[in-house]
Amino acid sequence: MSAPPSRAPRAPRAPRDVRRTLAPTVATLAATAVLLAGCGSSTPAADGTGQPGKSGASAASLQGTVTVLAAASLTESFDQLKKDFEAAHPGVTVETSYGSSATLVQQVNNGAPASVVALAGTAAATPLDQSMVKDTKTFATNVLEIAVPPSNPGAVASINDLAKPTVKVVLCADTVPCGKAAQATFAKARIVPNVVSKEVDVKATLSKVRLAEADAAVVYHSDVVAAKDAVTGVEIPSQFNTTLSYPVITLSDDAATKAFVAYLLSAEGLSTVQSFGFGAP
Repeated sequence: MSAPPSRAPRAPRAPRDVRRTLAPTVATLAATAVLLAGCGSSTPAADGTGQPGKSGASAASLQGTVTVLAAASLTESFDQLKKDFEAAHPGVTVETSYGSSATLVQQVNNGAPASVVALAGTAAATPLDQSMVKDTKTFATNVLEIAVPPSNPGAVASINDLAKPTVKVVLCADTVPCGKAAQATFAKARIVPNVVSKEVDVKATLSKVRLAEADAAVVYHSDVVAAKDAVTGVEIPSQFNTTLSYPVITLSDDAATKAFVAYLLSAEGLSTVQSFGFGAP
């Protein structure tokens, strides 16, 4: 009688608990996929920072009023910033007020409500009560430029022409940044301009030229850009010109104020400011 045919040995079976470990459930795989997807993406914050979680406030949750006092030269650029920020944050109202930097600082020191102050030149911030300051950042620069009527009745082609007795020149008051900068520029150029009037701020100074009440005004480059075709700019050489750095000073800790300042300092906010003739900080 022949022997029964031999059978190949069976491979050992994995223990039941090991098989369970090696075979993840569909639910486990789905949960892992969701977790990985969450780690690999982020949603920019809607508070103007562009960085998720930086302020902890979304555009929908921000509420309140941000009171901004800004130098007169910032009128057009901050009007645009206000419009863009309010559109992105429906619960926030931005109230703006413009004037000479010296006047704005005096108003704040005297108790005028303000969340943010933006000034023309860091020197203008010196008299500000520092106990109220939460933070200070530079967001722009500016230089002086001569503005003349489009017809240029005084035939002004350079800063030297401002010394002619036939050219009526208007400046900012000596106590405001644009006036102090103009005086520094004239000292470097060693000329004495034929000044017929000094105005309270740079916009009032520019208006004298726009109304044909002066042949020339020394204002900021940004003011010439903002005036468009109403005036013509005559550049002041760099060796005589004066550059001012513009600080934004935060006076409030509320979320809406922080979001507005963050937006101003963001790439989008700085681009808006620079589109009105300001230089990079």
